[in-house]
Amino acid sequence: MATFVLVPGFWLGAWAWREVTAALRAQGHEVYPMTLTGVAERHHLAGPEVGLDTHTTDIVRLIEVEALHDVLLVGHSGGGMPAAQAADRIPDRIARMIYVESGPLPDGVAQFDTMPPEEQQRLRAAIGTGHLLPPPAWDPAADPTNLAGLDEPTLALLRARATPHPLRAATDPVRRTGGRPVPTALVTSTFPLAVVRQMIGEEHPFFTGLAGGELFELPTGHWPMLSEPKALTDILDAAARG
Repeated sequence: MATFVLVPGFWLGAWAWREVTAALRAQGHEVYPMTLTGVAERHHLAGPEVGLDTHTTDIVRLIEVEALHDVLLVGHSGGGMPAAQAADRIPDRIARMIYVESGPLPDGVAQFDTMPPEEQQRLRAAIGTGHLLPPPAWDPAADPTNLAGLDEPTLALLRARATPHPLRAATDPVRRTGGRPVPTALVTSTFPLAVVRQMIGEEHPFFTGLAGGELFELPTGHWPMLSEPKALTDILDAAARG
């Protein structure tokens, strides 16, 4: 059976992987869901110095301290950036990097850079001189695509448990060492697979390094571990066996 390390996206902790973790363990896999520094139960550590490199070190140290090898490293959304950097730093420990609603941004690009200018301005105004990125309102009427598949109890859980995210995790650029590349896979939910294939074929920078990787489509919102945990578990299990 496989060893999984599950990295959540912005505003969430290991708790968001609870159903997927239980289901993967029931199938015999070893699973380590993570909470990154400054988020969820570690929110008290969210100082202005916490950034993308901090989160990369969180992942690397977990893998090293637990003496993990042949890891299937799963990065959801913004968690894909520190996961990609971790895979770049310790490629000998990683069997496959699996992006869930994410992608391997090219060297020198930050997550903030992928947003439209008007959204960057809106967020900068909301943040002011602070160092935390506030969570969304979790309002399906305002964001029906990303929140698709989430019922009201799950939305209420997100409103109660999501915490502001260290801003530098979004504004620090991805930095690669040029180490040995690891095999990849992508789980896409809000982008049709045909569109993703086209973007990869066109060498779109947001999908740099995914050519030749396994692609899975799971039509739902941006948080499939909450909206479709069983289907996501089945895909991760298939990726482990493939």
